[in-house]
Amino acid sequence: MSTYVLGIESTAHTLGMAIVDEKLNILSDVREVYRPSRSLGIDPHDAAEYLSKKAGYVFKETLKKASVTVEDIDAIAYSMGPGLGPCLRIGATIARLLSCKYNKPLYPVHHAIGHIELVRLYYNLNNPLVILVSGGHTLISSFTNNRWRVYGETLDITLGNLLDMFAREIGLGFPGGPKVEELASKGSRYIELPYTIKGTNLQFSGLLTNVVSLYKKNIYTLKDLALSLQETAFSMLVEASERALTQLNNDSIAVTGGVASNDRLYAMLVEMGEEHGLKVYRLPKRLNSDNGVQIAVVGLKMYLSNVEPVDVENAIIKQRWRLDEVEVVWR
Repeated sequence: MSTYVLGIESTAHTLGMAIVDEKLNILSDVREVYRPSRSLGIDPHDAAEYLSKKAGYVFKETLKKASVTVEDIDAIAYSMGPGLGPCLRIGATIARLLSCKYNKPLYPVHHAIGHIELVRLYYNLNNPLVILVSGGHTLISSFTNNRWRVYGETLDITLGNLLDMFAREIGLGFPGGPKVEELASKGSRYIELPYTIKGTNLQFSGLLTNVVSLYKKNIYTLKDLALSLQETAFSMLVEASERALTQLNNDSIAVTGGVASNDRLYAMLVEMGEEHGLKVYRLPKRLNSDNGVQIAVVGLKMYLSNVEPVDVENAIIKQRWRLDEVEVVWR
């Protein structure tokens, strides 16, 4: 008899729901994405209102595409955090409602662990160095003693924030990352920019300030600024990752999160991996961005490992929640 787990993702701009079975087959993956105006970032309350309005549609489509009924669902998992409070509350409210109404066990999932475990399980990786890069996270992690430990991270803004904020400054709008990547692919001149790396930690805010200042001076083309921004930021990340790699005993490298879809970043990581005899893994691009699948797969592992579900009263959210605070009991 099959096991079905529903995953609900709502940490920021995306309401994603997905159903996976015990063999990790993705039976459905439905999303609705809030898109802010061209000149602004995500407004948490506007985003939450949008996600709330789309909840009914996303839930019905998720069941329909998986060809299951809500009664067939064995467990429900939701993104507990970290993320934007108003958005997290939408997903948590949906999860609590379904758990109460249909008497289903409920599992809270750390959003970043969802990203990491999805790429690990998708490729059946043993001991990867995982590089998580998105709008909410920029960190380098490896698994030891039942936790995903952080061996390097941003000390200010994330790599995704860097690209999105630059995109807004030059009028590209949201999401900025893919648009900056396209612009950078047409550049031909590298401009020296601030390069700030401290051990295996990174700082991007000075880089952003500098490139925006150069843009306002109208000295260089946007294409060359975009190219230089990417090359500098990505080189910092690759160097920090390589430094972490030399301290650990990983047998592969995985990159995940929304920025992992950037082909230039992936190519640079592949080149670094080849120097160490390691393969670099990346999910299909659709699965790099926020989605319900990443929540469902962790919920599935928790359910199959007989992890105690939470009571509805304790199905809270955590806007701030470090990755290394979570004990991974299903491995």
